[in-house]
Amino acid sequence: MLPPSGEQVVLVHDDLDAVITEIGATLRSLRVDSKPVIWEFPEGEIASCDRGQVLAPWPNRLEDGSYRFGDIVGRAALNEPERSTAIHGFVRWMPWSLEERSADRAVLSCVIHPQPAYPFQVRLDLDYTLGGGGLEVTCGATNTGSGLAPFGIGFHPYLLGGPDGIDEAEISLLAQRRLLMDERGLPVGEEPVSGTAFDLGGRTLGGLELDDCYTALAVGVDGRWHARLDLPGRCSEVWADAAFAYAMCYTGDSLGEPAYRRRAMAIEPMTCPPNAFRTGTNLIELRPGEQWQASWGIATAVG
Repeated sequence: MLPPSGEQVVLVHDDLDAVITEIGATLRSLRVDSKPVIWEFPEGEIASCDRGQVLAPWPNRLEDGSYRFGDIVGRAALNEPERSTAIHGFVRWMPWSLEERSADRAVLSCVIHPQPAYPFQVRLDLDYTLGGGGLEVTCGATNTGSGLAPFGIGFHPYLLGGPDGIDEAEISLLAQRRLLMDERGLPVGEEPVSGTAFDLGGRTLGGLELDDCYTALAVGVDGRWHARLDLPGRCSEVWADAAFAYAMCYTGDSLGEPAYRRRAMAIEPMTCPPNAFRTGTNLIELRPGEQWQASWGIATAVG
């Protein structure tokens, strides 16, 4: 009998190992010397708290689950009914096909067929590769339909805290601005973070509650932004290239299960902000046959 998340694809490279699941192409596990780097979920369970999930064809929230793109109207199920929003798309619960596999690499794909929530046809491909220092994920989207298609994608890894959670951890993410959200978690503006409590340029997480979207991210000479989490004796980071112009940072204070709160820090690379299908902000528009590609990853050996 298969686990709830389907086939488990195990990758190994030197002292690194990872598990990717058939359902959602989800990153279920990432370890160094058998020690977890991310907040895992057990093989016998589904990915609660969005752990390791792929957020497409839109990341984060969509107001009232509806949008208009040209003459086409999309209507998605309100899977966050208390806020009347549709959150994180739907490919995270779809089965993905394993296209290629080796000891340290797996390529998975899925095709989004036209449906009420997304009346477009797009193929997604994810290349998970373990190598020196961590995991790299190259994601591709191809418009296989006959008309223009809106698209956005994000990922939801949680970097694991210490035995007492994340309060002793120091976060370093160089970002100039954060979005201001209403009570539904939808953007209503933005503000600079320099000199505020929300400046993450090297501060401990103790006493700081985050469910915030950052932008104007500092991209280094490597073409990537980096979000580093330092703990006593251990550090790790999420990185992404400039195509991921937004980073959602979440300390888990609102998770339903008290034991889960502040256990790990979610750092979510996103190509567009919440509600982008409504506002059009940073929305990718794929022409028929057009391909889009970008990369992100988790570094487990940070200098």
